[in-house]
Amino acid sequence: MIQRCFETAQIVVAALPEVAVQTDERVGECRYGAWTGGSLKELALEPLWRTVQNQPSAARFPDGGQFKGESIAEMQARALQAVREIDGRVRAEFGSQSLWVLVSHGDVIKSILADAAGAHLDHFQRFVVGPASLSVVSYTDRRPFVVRLNDAGAALTALLTPSDTEAHDEPDDDGVSSGDAPVGGGDSSVAGSTN
Repeated sequence: MIQRCFETAQIVVAALPEVAVQTDERVGECRYGAWTGGSLKELALEPLWRTVQNQPSAARFPDGGQFKGESIAEMQARALQAVREIDGRVRAEFGSQSLWVLVSHGDVIKSILADAAGAHLDHFQRFVVGPASLSVVSYTDRRPFVVRLNDAGAALTALLTPSDTEAHDEPDDDGVSSGDAPVGGGDSSVAGSTN
């Protein structure tokens, strides 16, 4: 439901009067077609449910009387197109250290995270995205980096740019940190500015 996302976005930006909430249908919930409004308990008995769980890239929700269906792959494609366009606009206007927020639904977010992690869409069900959780992807010229996943309450200060907080190690476009922590040890947190 777009209203729920809009209300959440309003809460996120409430303390930032210079930030406006914008909507983009491309990051809206998957179009479940005939499944819209159905109970998960009943839908889990449908043969399509197994495909959604085991091979999402092959799942397509059937059109319904009022609602058009789409495939999970189509949902991911439209969401990724939107995210990359939005990120490009924000970076062009505010620089590569800028932050922006996407408020969406679990399957959309999981599909974006799977792409950022280099995982096939068939593995997007392996990602957990709880209600009101925070996941962070940093897009660079070379590749995206998953910085946070399903965070439900850790301090957000690590997301600030180095000029905003204590200096911290930040990965370059290849994901290599400039610090000298030993491979397999040292600081296990990844901090840096994100988009």
